[in-house]
Amino acid sequence: MATLFIADLHLQTEEPAITAGFLRFLAGEARQADALYILGDLFEAWIGDDDPNPLHQQIASAIKSLVESGVPCYFIHGNRDFLLGKRFARQSGMQLLPEAQVLDLYGRKVLIMHGDTLCTDDAGYQAFRKKVHTPWIQTLFLALPLFIRRRVAAKMRAGSKAANSSKSLEIMDVNPQAVIDVMEMHRVQWLIHGHTHRPAVHELTTNNAPAYRAVLGAWHSEGSMVRVSETGVELLFFPF
Repeated sequence: MATLFIADLHLQTEEPAITAGFLRFLAGEARQADALYILGDLFEAWIGDDDPNPLHQQIASAIKSLVESGVPCYFIHGNRDFLLGKRFARQSGMQLLPEAQVLDLYGRKVLIMHGDTLCTDDAGYQAFRKKVHTPWIQTLFLALPLFIRRRVAAKMRAGSKAANSSKSLEIMDVNPQAVIDVMEMHRVQWLIHGHTHRPAVHELTTNNAPAYRAVLGAWHSEGSMVRVSETGVELLFFPF
């Protein structure tokens, strides 16, 4: 048996192939897992649990079916779906986790997170993140009519795309010292995260010992997952 980790699917109605691939994954590979962890950006955007988008209900039903089959599913918010709330969690059967969580998996202590908080060189993004995670701002936004929230979200996505186009790849990647600091703070030798869309397993040193950082890939043209079992930790890719 194994525990599976995925992130950055960015599900949206405009990308039906990715949705179909995820549904096949939930009905296939995921059914054999001890647990499934979704480390953020499951959806391209999330404007509230009251959004009647049929895609959301389809995904909630599929995850619920996985959970009812005996495979628990856990979710850490990403930078695209940080407003996903308790209502959707109940509908899908997912359990919401804090932005950083330490797991004990087959004798390994593993820290999991979305990964955006590690990109400390991107000062503009970190300032934006701090603002949109302010509770009163979130409450105010969610109180707006849906059509206004859709307009605001579309404008924010366009602004983010424009801003990122002028940033270097290095600025948008994790800061190496931030990675070491968070792993030493949590006293772990393994970190799994997404966000950067740069799948790889990096070797480093933390807590005066060899350590590893596994980065999940985004689901653009193929699926990506990290599989943790008694025998090891693998970064895997598979067709939709």
